[in-house]
Amino acid sequence: MNRPFNLLDYSIAFSTPRRITDVASWHLHIPFAFVIMAMLKPKQFVELGTHKGDSYCAFCQAVEELSLNTTCHAVDSWQGDEHAGFYGAEVLEELRAYHDPLYSGFSSLLKCLFDDALEYFPEGSIDLLHIDGHHTYDSLRHDFESWLSRMSKRGIMLFHDTNVRERKFGVWQMWNEISSQYPGFEFKFGNGLGILAVGGQMGEDVRAFLEYGKEHETVLSRFFYHLGTKIELDLQKDTLSKQVYQLENTLLVRDKEAEERLRRNAAIIEEKDRQLRDLQAAQDRQLKEIVTLLEEKNLQLDEIHASKGWRWLTRYRKMKAFFAF
Repeated sequence: MNRPFNLLDYSIAFSTPRRITDVASWHLHIPFAFVIMAMLKPKQFVELGTHKGDSYCAFCQAVEELSLNTTCHAVDSWQGDEHAGFYGAEVLEELRAYHDPLYSGFSSLLKCLFDDALEYFPEGSIDLLHIDGHHTYDSLRHDFESWLSRMSKRGIMLFHDTNVRERKFGVWQMWNEISSQYPGFEFKFGNGLGILAVGGQMGEDVRAFLEYGKEHETVLSRFFYHLGTKIELDLQKDTLSKQVYQLENTLLVRDKEAEERLRRNAAIIEEKDRQLRDLQAAQDRQLKEIVTLLEEKNLQLDEIHASKGWRWLTRYRKMKAFFAF
């Protein structure tokens, strides 16, 4: 008897992703990335289109937490395109700085075009392939057809952005064509994620998941949507906490700067007061010296006026003035 699918069998769905960047398009689907690794236990996982690595590092985190014997490979030019935007070497450098210390034992980042990477993977060697590259219909059709032969008998393909219908995205159109050819399931929330069992021999857990999804699409989607939303809310909370911390630090710095300005201004005022006091004291000393000098001059004049010579000179001037008439 086939074992029914039970969401609670996959507690890793509740794990907190370690790597979350500002590229938010995959955040809602990270819980499923954890679960598909637990269900499939792939021997080889490949991602086409990695950018800053939120999805890829989630798959790698699951490998580590579940102690899986899985090798992982991320394939990307790390130059960007008109959908993801164009960027420089710093994106790959930052991802390597995060990725290599944690996952280099079982994971590698391959900087090349998707077609050039085909030679590294024999036919039938990939159990799980995530396609998230150039999103036009023609590009996705080419990637799908090119990599299909590399999928193993239990191979699963993931198609991101099945729910985006703008900027010439053609994943939705491609998904509508191929989803009727293979067993699959689509998460329609967020940017959309299609799961397609292309290998022909599904594992028991994957089969149970897809059968459950046919009958309980709403329940399954709501479960993973709410888990993904929690990741986004936690990210927003963390972002707001950092902003509050930065604001508090800014205010603290400004308070310190204001206190320093007040201290400097108080010192300037005190110095000006001291200079005014010194100037006033100097003026008082000068005035006192002038008064003393005037007093000395007045005494000298009094002595002169009281002398006999001054009296005779006064009489002489009076007599001269009298006889002048």
